[in-house]
Amino acid sequence: MSTFARKVIGWQKREGRHDLPWQNTRDPYRIWLSEVMLQQTRVSAVVPYYEKFLDRFPDIATLAAAPLDDVMPFWAGLGYYARARNLHRGAQQIMATHGGIFPQEFDAIHALSGIGRSTAAAISAFAFGGKCAILDGNVRRVIARHFCVKGDVRSKQIQDELWQIAEALLPRSGIESYTQGMMDLGATVCRRSQPACLLCPVRKTCIALEQGLVEELPGKSERREIPHRQTRMLVIISSREVLLEKRPPTGIWGSLWSLPELPIGADISKTLHLRFRLTGRVVREMVRVDHGFTHFSLAIFPVEIAVAKLPSRAMEPGLIWVDLDDATAAAIPAPVKRILAAAKSAQATKR
Repeated sequence: MSTFARKVIGWQKREGRHDLPWQNTRDPYRIWLSEVMLQQTRVSAVVPYYEKFLDRFPDIATLAAAPLDDVMPFWAGLGYYARARNLHRGAQQIMATHGGIFPQEFDAIHALSGIGRSTAAAISAFAFGGKCAILDGNVRRVIARHFCVKGDVRSKQIQDELWQIAEALLPRSGIESYTQGMMDLGATVCRRSQPACLLCPVRKTCIALEQGLVEELPGKSERREIPHRQTRMLVIISSREVLLEKRPPTGIWGSLWSLPELPIGADISKTLHLRFRLTGRVVREMVRVDHGFTHFSLAIFPVEIAVAKLPSRAMEPGLIWVDLDDATAAAIPAPVKRILAAAKSAQATKR
């Protein structure tokens, strides 16, 4: 075992995280769920979602049998909703292809919907003791700094170099503690900003620390200007019920319920009549809501509309009237929850 791996394992056993709800288990389903939820999401945000999800879907069979519409509300607010769709699809793959038993082979795990190389390796290590290297964001940062790997860590060339190092570092034993230790080291010590280098168990051999390059690594590509988009959302209310529309299965907020949208400058009255067979009046322009995605930013300009009658058109598939008090409990995106909360508050002042 290398000195690096031995120190990481020893540190993890002494200082690492040991009380997270998905630790101290070999259940691949629970480990899979946690690894998917933790992708690009902080531990503190994941914990309550993880526990509620397991309460509703305690095993693979239950998740696979549930309609996607039942699954999405338990992910609403966590973001990156393709993860939930892939998780649901993966459960169905396990039921259909593996007889409901989570596969142990790395290639079979990797083949499941939405599971990348690093996630498959983490599941393999924690559930089955597989000797597989991981390379999530935290681990990339540790390796890039410790071995002074310069260049954009998202480029294929640098990714390949980091994978080679990660695989060479794997210990012959203690793979679970080592894997968790690398995650913990990146998350709690070798942080993106303000790293606690004095607490690092491998600081004496860290090249970036020796050369004063900790803040410069890992390297990034030149920052590109993020595109900015705008949209109008219609808060259509009748007798304290709001009209929600189901979004397409792909794209942002896929399969979630949301407020109807139309381009900025589009004729609202015409849209109401042609799209929903509704006649109403604009009550007010609501406060703009800004929301950031990975590849673009979105400015939402909501408008509250009052309608007097609920036509049958609004009860067709993909459309639903929901009481304002219940709407925020539906599977809706976080910014839409903020808009509905403001609408609910405004309705309360009218009483």
